[in-house]
Amino acid sequence: MRYTIATATHVGRVRDGNEDAVYPVEDESTVGPVIVAIADGMGGHAAGEVASATAISAAVGASDESAVARVEAANAAVLAAAAESSARAGMGTTLTLAIFWPDGRLEMGHVGDSRAYLLRNDRLTQLTIDHTFVRELIAQGRLAPEEAATHPRRHMLTRTVGMENVRVDSLDIHLLPGDRVMLCSDGLTGMVSDTRVARILSNTPVPADAVWSLVEAANAAGGLDNTTVAVVDVAE
Repeated sequence: MRYTIATATHVGRVRDGNEDAVYPVEDESTVGPVIVAIADGMGGHAAGEVASATAISAAVGASDESAVARVEAANAAVLAAAAESSARAGMGTTLTLAIFWPDGRLEMGHVGDSRAYLLRNDRLTQLTIDHTFVRELIAQGRLAPEEAATHPRRHMLTRTVGMENVRVDSLDIHLLPGDRVMLCSDGLTGMVSDTRVARILSNTPVPADAVWSLVEAANAAGGLDNTTVAVVDVAE
């Protein structure tokens, strides 16, 4: 398979700094293997920026590791960085990491509420599960899905990179020519509905145009958070 990759990140319209990180930072086309990753950091005194950048660097730099092992390496690196300064105590980050293999295999490791989606035949499917308090309430039948968007604790994460012994979700699927994979931070999904995301992805054939169209949609809706998007097109 050949993968065409584009990424974009933007501070948004409200935040002073960008605590998201993305890899790669340059658009490219390759037969793979290639790593694509998004992290959304949290913590005071710019610790969120440190957490996300540290996680991406450690995950991408791990040698010949699986997606889950790369996320685990990121977790160890964030814990070590947090221990170096009291100002970084408790810092953490989401991390959604995908490895696109030459044979069309997509391998993923995931912690947090950044997301991965698959667009196939104009149908958008969420591949990852949000590790959030409200998602657990929905799973327990204690909260209706339509109530999640306005719940006061909707941004509370139950798992982050930077926690001791964090459990990493894994995913392994086979991609088909014509598929489009999107990774994003919650700056997109918190502002733009899945229906609108699907429409933009379906109607914007060039990956570089698609990522910036999605960022612009988030900003037009208010841009309350940093927004980061990666789009990967699959072809034979």
